Amino acid sequence: MRYRDLGSTGLKVSEIGFGTIPILSGNVPVLPEYFSPELDEAVDIMMHAYNMGCNLYDTAIPEEYGDAEYKLGVFAQKVGRENIIISDKARFMDGNDMFREVQRSIETLGTKPDIYFVHQVDEKNEEETFSRYGALDALCDLKRAGLIGFTGIATHYYSVARRAALDERVDVIQTSGNILERGIIERIFEDDAFAGKGLILNKLYAAGCLLSVFTPEELIGGVLSRPFSSALIGIGTKEQADAAMKEEYPVRDFSFDEVISRLTEHFSPIRCTRCQRCVCPKGYEVHILLRQYNYYHLGKKYWAMRKMKMNIDEFYNSCRSCTDRRCMADCPQKLMIPELIEMIHDMTI
Repeated sequence: MRYRDLGSTGLKVSEIGFGTIPILSGNVPVLPEYFSPELDEAVDIMMHAYNMGCNLYDTAIPEEYGDAEYKLGVFAQKVGRENIIISDKARFMDGNDMFREVQRSIETLGTKPDIYFVHQVDEKNEEETFSRYGALDALCDLKRAGLIGFTGIATHYYSVARRAALDERVDVIQTSGNILERGIIERIFEDDAFAGKGLILNKLYAAGCLLSVFTPEELIGGVLSRPFSSALIGIGTKEQADAAMKEEYPVRDFSFDEVISRLTEHFSPIRCTRCQRCVCPKGYEVHILLRQYNYYHLGKKYWAMRKMKMNIDEFYNSCRSCTDRRCMADCPQKLMIPELIEMIHDMTI
């Protein structure tokens, strides 16, 4: 296992981190799959990863990750708290709510988190998150009080990540990307605004979808050339830990055309990097719909179809009547977006 600096925090993190969604037990509607191991088994799996050099473990509050936060706390006590770095998160944008949730997380973990993220910050809730007395202010107060180590923003949106990069209150940014959905990654590493921030990457396997076409070695090696601090992979078994952490994978510099060519052997993919430049004047999120089309054909049929059907009729009708076409003008892949929206609409009928 290799280690990288976490921005300006002074922490060194393993380049592969342990995502704890798969070790939760219960009935929490999350992706990817989870395995519901009992406490002792879950701790054993985390210890297995630790023995291969993993020192970063990422979790969230019970409403999002079930009992994973508690299991991680038990593991932290067993392995020695000083030997691992814990990142935790909660999806609350109000400062009072975030203050309460961090205190609950400390109680559940039995220790203070090294990094605490405002989770799932998007373009609809970012104003509340970044505003005075919002969640980020609360995290800063908690950091000054010594109840957390560092502050973080976790988002799937480039615009939010960039706002976090420009905000001196933010220490670490967590966002998503992989060899297919590389748009956010590429924009981040072309932008000096992110210098000095800790950068953690998730969705390396695209919620497991890309494992149907690529090996873990290819997916991990394919992003190692990017200077992020650590890549999180959801781990639910020792075998998954082995696949992600047993080897120091070499850099695999896949071009986007190579990735699309591999996918084309299985279906006709949409050439979307999820760069999020396809801004719709009516506010519809084109990149999410195109992503779910690819996910559907990569095996996540029920989940992706459910996502595609959400407001697809009004999305389609709005797209048909739109004369702005700004989404097409700004698309680096020159996608014929109205035609793709129509195709997706027809497949959901």
